[in-house]
Amino acid sequence: MQVQTIPLIIVSAYLIGMLIVGFLVSKLKIKNSKDYVVAGRRMGLFMVAFSLSANNIGGGCTTGLAQKAFGAWGMSACWYVLAASIAMIPLAYFAPKIRKTMAVTIPEVVGRRFGKFSSNFTAVLSVLSLFCLTSSQIAASGSVINALIPSIPLNVCLIFAGIVIILYTTMGGMIADQISDLVQFLIILVGLAIATPIVLKSAGGWAAISAKLPPAKLSFTAIGWASIIGYIFNYFCTFLAGPEMVSRFETAKDEKTARNASFLSAVLMAAMSIFPTLLGLAAFALKDQLPALAENGSNSMMVVTGAFAPGLVTGLISAAIICATMSSADSNLLCMSTMVINDLYPGFGGKKKLTEKQTIFWTRICNVIAAVIAMLISLFGVSIVAMNTFAFGIRCAGPFAAYGLGLAVPKATKNSGIISIITGTVGFIIWQLIGKGDPVLLMLPVVFGCLLSALTFYLVNVIEWNRGVEPAPSAYLSEEEVAAKIAEENAAM
Repeated sequence: MQVQTIPLIIVSAYLIGMLIVGFLVSKLKIKNSKDYVVAGRRMGLFMVAFSLSANNIGGGCTTGLAQKAFGAWGMSACWYVLAASIAMIPLAYFAPKIRKTMAVTIPEVVGRRFGKFSSNFTAVLSVLSLFCLTSSQIAASGSVINALIPSIPLNVCLIFAGIVIILYTTMGGMIADQISDLVQFLIILVGLAIATPIVLKSAGGWAAISAKLPPAKLSFTAIGWASIIGYIFNYFCTFLAGPEMVSRFETAKDEKTARNASFLSAVLMAAMSIFPTLLGLAAFALKDQLPALAENGSNSMMVVTGAFAPGLVTGLISAAIICATMSSADSNLLCMSTMVINDLYPGFGGKKKLTEKQTIFWTRICNVIAAVIAMLISLFGVSIVAMNTFAFGIRCAGPFAAYGLGLAVPKATKNSGIISIITGTVGFIIWQLIGKGDPVLLMLPVVFGCLLSALTFYLVNVIEWNRGVEPAPSAYLSEEEVAAKIAEENAAM
């Protein structure tokens, strides 16, 4: 088994560079806890937009997308990413509201509106899901490192990936994380934009490739409009109640920047959708010339690129996929640790108010502990797909209405938030068990849970409005509270 030298060199250079960034950010930029967990709320349009995009574009939207194009989806595989792009457009309505809360986490906002139980329940669900996601990302990172250096056992690669993630995340926090996201997304976008035309031209041009494809492969809507709409709604739900997405909007320097970043992220992700799709189709058309191609096309993008593009381009794409996977892990890890300190510690009896230095210190300690536990989970070889499916559903199905609609419905009552969290979570679990993670009646478990959460939210509100029940407290701070919060943050710098 041969070591893939060029990708290994590029990956090593990237990881070393990011560790240096993490160290420098820690020394020069981290002055208080808000710097560490929300980048001091001073990030501009491009940093926020690229970070949002990088959190959504990883292995599943690159190699996984090419595999779908190679398989039954054909050209309609574009929708796997285009649906996410479209979902960012309505999210732009919520982005300024998210930034306006001046909060750090989703449970913090839910707690303001609907009380301590809602906050604690949401925090537990989110932390549980982020544990699963971090474990799956460490497992994926270890697997790709093992593919680059087959002589090193997989378990050793998993531990190495976990250690790098611990060091980088613990040092630099959100600022370093967003710098990593920017670099990583540019590597993927530029790498694929360079590689795709080179591969198509070397393989005889698109006309020659498309002539070898069955007509069904060239259909842009082969998966059906029901599936396309389902994917758009699925992405919207997971984005609106996704801790790593919300935390990016909270880092924006103002509400306008948060809104515009959502639109720009939609454009960036849409631009990404075509390249892996074309590479997957090219691999299918040329499969007789590609003996290393897996039967299901799981390695189609890398095999066709390796066959028809220079080694440097292939190495760049390989490195980008690995870096994307690892970048998602540090985002999940930081969000999880932030919730433990910001929400679970005070929510479950923590009496002592932590100073700025103590907040940063204990968040870093949580990073280490959580990553070590996630590494141990990844060593058991639990299915990555199973962990991700459960994690995305359990974190957002319940809190979806309480958080998202709680920002948009000022007169919402306290019970509407509490009951919707419970019904959405229970609905997701039931649908997950019925379909074993697959769609039932064209609905994924997370979509069913979010719909049930939203319906319950509105039903309870209508009942209680008719009874004259008072609205729950606002999700937003008063002008005096905002001024005091800003003064407190400035004084800690």
